[in-house]
Amino acid sequence: MNLTTLANRLTQYDRQEARSIVRLLLSDCLNLSFNDICSGALDRLSPSETERLEQLMHRLENGEPVQYVIGKATFYGREYNVAPGVLIPRPETETLIDAVLQYCKQNDAMPHPAILDIGTGSGCIAITLARELPGADVKAWDISNEALAIAQTNANDLDANVAFQHQDALTPPADTLLYDIIVSNPPYICQQEAESMEGNVLDHEPHLALFVPDNDPLLFYRAITLYAEKALRSNGLIAFEINPIYSKLTQELLSTHSFHNVNITNDEYGKERILTAIKN
Repeated sequence: MNLTTLANRLTQYDRQEARSIVRLLLSDCLNLSFNDICSGALDRLSPSETERLEQLMHRLENGEPVQYVIGKATFYGREYNVAPGVLIPRPETETLIDAVLQYCKQNDAMPHPAILDIGTGSGCIAITLARELPGADVKAWDISNEALAIAQTNANDLDANVAFQHQDALTPPADTLLYDIIVSNPPYICQQEAESMEGNVLDHEPHLALFVPDNDPLLFYRAITLYAEKALRSNGLIAFEINPIYSKLTQELLSTHSFHNVNITNDEYGKERILTAIKN
């Protein structure tokens, strides 16, 4: 048994990606370095280790994302616990963090910003902001109790002070002038887009955090924008991760409400991914 034979079992991936996935699995779950693998360590596994490896490979062969199999994912240089109850943090979302940090840098007279993360999932956005902005007062909402439990564990593990709260973004409270920043990566994929999605996402990641109705792609953006009109302080920031397909519609939504400087930023893959706007 070697790296190539294991990677060849993952036929849904190209060869290079399959090898990277298997190397990650072997490193995290069996503590094998690349040098170990090259020197024949796979042939020296104990029966229990071989059985465990087979169980993990079977999950990968069934299309389960490697992050769920190993139980963790990296975001903004930190490691997060993940499970099928939360979306796997993605590199493009790091652009959302950068947008918020840039706003705070430009407004350095705001040493203790009040921040709300709506739809926190694993907590990666809220926790990153709490760690990167030590003076911030960070709150995070999610409708999923499972997600909130995972997020709280991540906050504890990463020593981040975040107040998590069970809250439906579509029926927010009547808050006024509470926050300097509202940030969100809400569900934004229409059901009609599902057929073009990769199976490991569609079959394993939580649909509650992914999809919106085909006839209302801006469902969450509208609800959060209306909430932010009242809950954000003047000159406060709203920052969204968006669906590139509906970038112009989302931009128009913000422009027709109490926001100006509505800007869209591309992610590392060149797609329109981040929208920021300033409250009037």
